[in-house]
Amino acid sequence: MSEPTVADAIDGIYASLRADNADLDAHIATLKAALARAGVKEAVFDPAKLAQGNRSGRKLMQAYFRQRGVTVKYSTP
Repeated sequence: MSEPTVADAIDGIYASLRADNADLDAHIATLKAALARAGVKEAVFDPAKLAQGNRSGRKLMQAYFRQRGVTVKYSTP
């Protein structure tokens, strides 16, 4: 089985967020590894797909991911 891509890892995080953060830390670790393999420094998320896409929700997510070593950016509509 091949290693998950960055897009696959981000999709896993979206699924985890929809499932009340189930296994979120494992998905973050997968994303971190995928980012390293791809040579990318930050993950880009769509705020429309987040449970709390408002400013405070986005900032909370950025802080949580930053504590785990992943830089989060958001796409603009």
